[in-house]
Amino acid sequence: MTVVAHRQTVALPQVVIDLEKLRHINCGLGRFSYYLGRELLRVADTPFEPVFLLPKEAAKYFPEGGYRTLNTSLLRKEVVQQFVRPLVSPFLRQPPFGVWHVSNQMSRYLPLDSRVPVILTVHDLNFLHESPQDDRGREIERKLTDIQRKVDRAAVIVTDSQYVADDLAAHVDLGPRPVHVVPLGLSEPPQPSATRPSFLPGGPFLFTVGNCLVHKNFHVLFELLPAVPNLRLVIAGKKATPYGEHLEREIDRLGLRDRVLMPGEVSDGDRQWLYEHCEAFLFPSLTEGFGFPVLEAMQAGRPVFCSRKTSLPEIAGDHATYLESYEGDALAMAYREGMQKFTEDANASQRLREHAAAFSWAETARRYCRVYETVLRGHT
Repeated sequence: MTVVAHRQTVALPQVVIDLEKLRHINCGLGRFSYYLGRELLRVADTPFEPVFLLPKEAAKYFPEGGYRTLNTSLLRKEVVQQFVRPLVSPFLRQPPFGVWHVSNQMSRYLPLDSRVPVILTVHDLNFLHESPQDDRGREIERKLTDIQRKVDRAAVIVTDSQYVADDLAAHVDLGPRPVHVVPLGLSEPPQPSATRPSFLPGGPFLFTVGNCLVHKNFHVLFELLPAVPNLRLVIAGKKATPYGEHLEREIDRLGLRDRVLMPGEVSDGDRQWLYEHCEAFLFPSLTEGFGFPVLEAMQAGRPVFCSRKTSLPEIAGDHATYLESYEGDALAMAYREGMQKFTEDANASQRLREHAAAFSWAETARRYCRVYETVLRGHT
């Protein structure tokens, strides 16, 4: 173990937080790891010492110190430790850590000492709800078995939303383990691009974002376009997928090539510009563990239209217009009513921003600290 810095001179129980996903800083789990680690270091008077499980190159993200480190390595992965553990367990003395936080359900790291209590965060079970499923039976079974194994090792489960907690309970045997819901935070928006993105012609537009996967349900938005002939639709996100190819074919079949733009992945600045300048943000997704794009659009003060599915009502509350049907007439009616409500309310944008601001990484870290403290005290 490498000592980086001490916040306290009094010996405190150590809490290991798995931030291994920082090796992919720009993915969702990488950003979660970054913001959780950063805000944990800012929480005052925590009755434990944080120990970050980090790739060596990731220490640069926390230059202020105030934590110990465990470096990730093959020898620390469970694929190795499961064979080593029975051999060394009789010789282990006092457990070296008070708590070990497995910060995502795909983690490959668990404590060598089986006496160390584990907190497991499950962000979503989206793989269960993606199509097609007929040819994915073995993959689904393998992933569920892996999650069940981690749940069996855990003392406490944490999820990002009540929807994920319910989904987990429906597919995995949780036994007596308590489940804590800790919503994620929303970071400060990036600086928007100074000019309109080069791929977007002049005129008003609707916006949606996400990798082109079946559960994103983007194709239903084509049904809305006849009712809004003055608007283009921008779908930003990775499009080199089977569903992305399907969307492209549908655009050609419906003669929408001049109405629907699929620029692929865009820069942070362009994405923020699109959020801030769209007429409305549309998010018909069928499966979301949390739903960051909805909050990001609200953060920009734009009206949001989303499905009443999975975690989205939990995240958006009564600040979104919900798409109860994906038929063309129903979509058009929901859009007209939602836009009328938005334009007639002079304070609508401000309320949307205030709602988004309630999701802070500082609060996420404080709530995780309370979970750590509960387990350290021997209560779950």
